[in-house]
Amino acid sequence: MTDMQPKTDKDLFQFLDGLGIAHSTKEHEPVFTVAESVALRDEIPGGHTKNLFVKDKKDNYFLMTVEEHATVDLKTIHGVIGAASRVSFGKPEKLMEYLGVIPGAVTAFGVINDVEGKVKIIIDADLMAYDTINGHPLRNDATTSIGSKDLLRFIEATGHEPLVLKVTS
Repeated sequence: MTDMQPKTDKDLFQFLDGLGIAHSTKEHEPVFTVAESVALRDEIPGGHTKNLFVKDKKDNYFLMTVEEHATVDLKTIHGVIGAASRVSFGKPEKLMEYLGVIPGAVTAFGVINDVEGKVKIIIDADLMAYDTINGHPLRNDATTSIGSKDLLRFIEATGHEPLVLKVTS
């Protein structure tokens, strides 16, 4: 257990810059739901994300990043992602501990805070059809746009293996 402060959006941007990954961020009012964030679509092109932080009975944690309107069947997804049992949503405390974000700001970028590799990250195959993927930069009052292949490079650079799987119906 470390008492390290979660990384901030500035840390994230420096990390991306260090990898030579292009990214752009747009500030906006805090958004907590997909419905609230839809208003921003005209200003921010590309695939917009919804993130599900789940765990199985053996306390294995998974972050699934999918296209915002996609549906994930939580009753059957464990078979696809390699969970030990059916999954349930992870608690906000674990979300903060592992990914350094609050509910409503969950993002694939959160793996930058998972230094111990506790969370397996899954990117939905359908989301990868977009050239640009948008996610919260560790806070929900901004949206960061990044190339889809660059997102995978970022995830790998954090020591995680991004699993691109078809998790939506």
